[in-house]
Amino acid sequence: MEVLEATIINQDKKESEKVFEELYELAFPLVAKFVSKMGGGLEDAKDVFQDALVIFYEKIANSQFVISISQEAYILGISKHLWLRKFNKDYKSVSLDDEEKEISIPPDYFPDSNSLQLMQFLEQAGKKCMDLLRAFYYEKHSMKSIAQLLGYSTERSATVQKYKCLEKIRDIIKQKSIGYEDFAE
Repeated sequence: MEVLEATIINQDKKESEKVFEELYELAFPLVAKFVSKMGGGLEDAKDVFQDALVIFYEKIANSQFVISISQEAYILGISKHLWLRKFNKDYKSVSLDDEEKEISIPPDYFPDSNSLQLMQFLEQAGKKCMDLLRAFYYEKHSMKSIAQLLGYSTERSATVQKYKCLEKIRDIIKQKSIGYEDFAE
């Protein structure tokens, strides 16, 4: 380590280059492997490794710096720390642009004024009517299963109740003087 410090600090250009080349050969494959396992690419590994070398150089330039492990292990440790910091920062600020492209909102997601108006009429007809009509028209249950689900004594009584609910809604619409044209586009 003392030879490394003296070589780099004294700025003998050929010797410094040789030391950095050796560090590249020994430590960069370890850093690239780690970054690759963590989801990064070759360019990410190069960036992290360069930053680690700069930090390493600054540390050894400090006269009180003592390293107790190999240089490669030290640079790998710095690189891991830098990558994890970068990864966590990037992870917290993920762009949603790509995700938004994948999401498609169905055209009928936002109710239009006609369907809102129809919902108001259904609500005026009452909860039992809404439950019965929902089971028949939206959930596509048979009248026999609707009779069992909603507690009607027979299939025929459920059918009669469905008819009464539809008549009740027709009456509400007539009272409001709304025609079919108001719902049709």
